[in-house]
Amino acid sequence: MFAAVLLLTAQVAGAAWSGARPAECASRETQAAANVWERAKSPALRRYCDLLASGAAKLAAGTGLEEAREALAIGEEAATLLPDRAAPCVLRGRALARLGRWSEATEALHLAKTRDEHALDDPAALFAWGRALGRAGRAAEAEATFRALLPRTGSLPLRDRGAAELEAALLALARGPDGLDAAIAALREARRDAQDAMQAMAAMTLGLALDRADERDEARLALAAAAHADPRAVLSDGRVQSLLTDVGALQEADALAAILLESSDAEGARDAWSRYLAGPGGKGPWAAHARAHQMRRAGGAR
Repeated sequence: MFAAVLLLTAQVAGAAWSGARPAECASRETQAAANVWERAKSPALRRYCDLLASGAAKLAAGTGLEEAREALAIGEEAATLLPDRAAPCVLRGRALARLGRWSEATEALHLAKTRDEHALDDPAALFAWGRALGRAGRAAEAEATFRALLPRTGSLPLRDRGAAELEAALLALARGPDGLDAAIAALREARRDAQDAMQAMAAMTLGLALDRADERDEARLALAAAAHADPRAVLSDGRVQSLLTDVGALQEADALAAILLESSDAEGARDAWSRYLAGPGGKGPWAAHARAHQMRRAGGAR
């Protein structure tokens, strides 16, 4: 009877996990009650697993810094109970990423991966790892991580899906024409999944990417759908600014403003294209595209 109660308790506790449960805490659906009884005889393991479930639940419950700080403390406590395990490093890395402590997040998640090659397979862990890599300037590794994540963004909280897809797209666009197909595919998903200013940002970026791909008719449709939003307001939004800055794509703000303003403010568009070409964009893979637009604006072309 007591074993049956323990089994039920374990099943209820399992619902608290927001991602993949560590192997040392996993219980197979067909696991016998006797095995739960064995687990109950290991208080350290029981406490360790309860801590990790609690930390994961805090990160899943909200976006606040307080929850992230609590999850970080929980991860550190779990690490004292079972040293050399990967799961506390994953929890710490995710919490540190939420706190914007990117260097520490990269270290924690890298350590998790060295301890268990599958430690970052869970979508929430992959999202944190990709973001940390991007902010460490490891763009190629970050993009590869997001490529692995994108087919599984449905497992992320809604607030994170569009952000992951948009970040993947910006990393792909930074590669130049070779990254266009990947960027456009990710942006189509981001336009659907993102929220508020990030959704407007996704629509604007999709229009820019399609224009760069010489898909002008579809680009016009995408840009028209985004025209209801003031590009200056969208691009000054805190989340949008942080994203562009963190992945080294801040120059794209001028290209986005320019292409949105072309239909309503020719002088503003010319100025934005000039700013883009005077900055890092002028030496990047999309400089020729920007110059072509600038020349058309100068000639009064639509």
